[in-house]
Parts: sequence; C-alpha cells; structure tokens
Amino acid sequence: MTKKYYAWYVIFLLTLANISSFIDRQVLSLLVKPIKHDLHLSDTQMSLLMGLSFAIFYTLFGMLIGRMADRYSRRNIIIGGITVWSLMTTLCAGIQTYSQFFLTRMGVGVGESTLSPSAFSMIADLFPKKRLATALSVFSMGVFLGSGLATLIGSGIVAKLPTEGLVTVPVFGDVFPWQLLFLYISLPGLAIGLLLFTIQEPARTNTLQVHGQAAKLSFSESLSIIFRYRKAYLLICFATACQALINYGCNAWVPTFIARTYGWEVPRAGAFYGLVVIVSSVAGVLFGGWYADKLTREGKTDGRLRVGVLGISLAFIGFFIPLLPKAEWALVGTAIPVFGLASPFGAATAALQEIMPNQVRALASSIFLFILNLIGIGLGPTIVALFTDFVFHDESMIRYSLVLLYLVGGGVGLLLSYLALKPYRQAIADKEKRLDLTTV
Repeated sequence: MTKKYYAWYVIFLLTLANISSFIDRQVLSLLVKPIKHDLHLSDTQMSLLMGLSFAIFYTLFGMLIGRMADRYSRRNIIIGGITVWSLMTTLCAGIQTYSQFFLTRMGVGVGESTLSPSAFSMIADLFPKKRLATALSVFSMGVFLGSGLATLIGSGIVAKLPTEGLVTVPVFGDVFPWQLLFLYISLPGLAIGLLLFTIQEPARTNTLQVHGQAAKLSFSESLSIIFRYRKAYLLICFATACQALINYGCNAWVPTFIARTYGWEVPRAGAFYGLVVIVSSVAGVLFGGWYADKLTREGKTDGRLRVGVLGISLAFIGFFIPLLPKAEWALVGTAIPVFGLASPFGAATAALQEIMPNQVRALASSIFLFILNLIGIGLGPTIVALFTDFVFHDESMIRYSLVLLYLVGGGVGLLLSYLALKPYRQAIADKEKRLDLTTV
C-alpha cells in the first residue's frame, strides 16, 4: 500500500471509530420518553444524562489523555479508549437506577476522551498542509455520520422494541426493553478496536527543536507554548464551542420537538432527522474542508477560519425553522443550519494543528475539546431543557427553546468567529519562529 493510500486507510479506521463514539453518545435522544417514564425523570434530569454526565469526565480526562498522546503511542491510547467506551455502553444495558446510569455515562466519556486528541495529532503527521483540512474534515465527518446513523438506525430498532414489561438478558437479568439498544450499539466498537491493530504509530513531524534535537517539554512549558497566542487559540475554541452548543442541543431534542409539536412518533421523527443530519452534515463538513484548503492554497492565511464565519451565519439565520407550521418543513429546513454547523469543524481543527508544534498538538486539541464539549455536550442539551422547564414552564413549548438556542449560540459564535481572524493571521505569520527553541 502506497503512503498516500495508507494515510487514507488510517483516516477510514479513525472515522469508523468516530462514528461509533457518536452513535454511543447520541442514541439517548431516541429514548427520552421511555427512560423518563421508567426511571421517573424530568427533562432536566434527562438532559444531564445526555450531556453533563458524559461531558464531565470526557473533558477532564481529555487533557490527561492529550498529555499522554504527546508522549506515547497514540494508536494504543485510542485502542484502549474504544474498548473502555464499548464496555461502558454495554453496562448501560444493566443499570437499575438513575445514579448507575449517570456513572456508566461518565465511563463512556472517559473512553471517548482518548479518540479525538490522539487522532488529530496522528492525522497532522500523515497529511501535508495543503490537504490537512480535508483530511480532518473526513475524520470529523464521523461526528455527523454517527449522530445521523444513531437516529436513523436507532429509530428502526426502537420501533421494534417492546413498549411495556421487561425482557430477560443473560448476565443482566430483567431489564427495560430500551436497554437492549445499548447492547446492539456496543459490539461494533469492539470490532473497530481490533482493526486499529492493523495501523502503525506515525512518525512525529513539525517538532520543536533545541540544538537540532526534538525538545522534551514539561507540562508548564507545553501550556506556555499553547497559550503564547492565547487570543487566537481561545477565540477559535469558544467560537467552535458555540457551534457545538447548537449542534448537540438540536441532536438531543429535535426528535422530541417533532414528536411534541407535530404529533409524530419519536422513531419516525428520529429517522427523518437522522437522514437530514447524514446528508446535510456530510455535505457541509466535506465542503468546509475543501473550501478551507482552497482558500489556504490561494494565500488566504485565515481561510480556515473564514469557513467558520460562513457556517455559523447559516445557523444563526435559521433560528425561525422550529416555528414552521409543518413537521416536513421544519425537518427539511433544518438542513440549512446542519450544513452550516458541520462545515467549519474540520477546518477549525486544522487551523489549531497548524499553529501548534508536534509536542503540544494533542494537549492543545484536548483543551480545545474540553472547552468545546463542556459547552457543547455539557450545556447544549441542558440549556434547551432549562428554557423549556424554567422559562416556558411547558414541555410543549420546546420549539421556542430551540429558537433561543439558535439565536444565543449563533449570535455569540458569529461574533467570536469574526474576532478570531486577525489574531490567527498573526499566529500563522510568526509560526516559523516558534519551531526552534535554541534562542528562546
């Protein structure tokens, strides 16, 4: 296998892992009604299962994993992580209480925290600058394919599950029917983990040098390098987090919104929404990577961030979509913000990888993901539920909660995306100075 095709083979396997991880975290959105009924939960408690329980450990362990990935085998870290999150998803099939459910979702977060920081760093070593945004966009496609497939395939499975009573499962005993879904989705992850043994740890490139040798950095030195251009770095992080806020909020609640507002069954709503997410987000993320690389080749050093300005604008102007009078119109209209929210993700991660030397790429990515997921996963599903429970005091008013999500997340994200352009250009211009620490 040639070097070029091998690099794309690695991308293929990493994307499969990314798809698996997002199926595991997204599937709860299809189970809101039965889980609330069987465990006697409110919308806010349900949102904590979909968001905060996962996000706490995903984000906290992510920084530790990022530090490890800058020093040790990134491939092996990912294999260990995918094993953990698949096993924890399996355990969700045996939980009996809300507290147990919360803890197993934390475990899923620990496992999944290994993937993205390690994968971002590996991909940056496998692809040249001119194709980096495209490569990272293909990997990021797993985010949206996983979310879409979870709702599309999961909806079909949910529709066939018993709606009442208990089912007997070996080892776990009597469980609720919806818990079977966790068994079904955990098995592919274990198979993907085995396939990852067929790839090798790539050689590290673009390393910081001291007297011609790769520098070994302490944790404090690594943080100092990451935050040397803190304005560009943090603006990119928080702008992307605003996109994630909308994305996760919609993924968690749109099937329920369609069911409550238009009277559709959740499996049907999930299937249609999953199809919209797959088509629009894949188109968006691939367009974003291609367009970012095109702008970069044309000499626009902030081209990767311009994609973000365009993408969040589409989400912001789509605030009215939940107010459309028919479910079909609302679902088709959702394609516009979905396309916009997907388009900048690969480009934004490529932008961060470009300004970071190899020894801090994974740590920088993990801090980026800490911010992204704490706001996106931690607050996205919850902010919608809080609007519904404590602002409108009526679960049937969830459409207005989604309107507020688009306006708040889109407005703030658009502002931050625009403000990031100038400091990022400065960071790119100064990049070459930072690869040799001999005179620093």
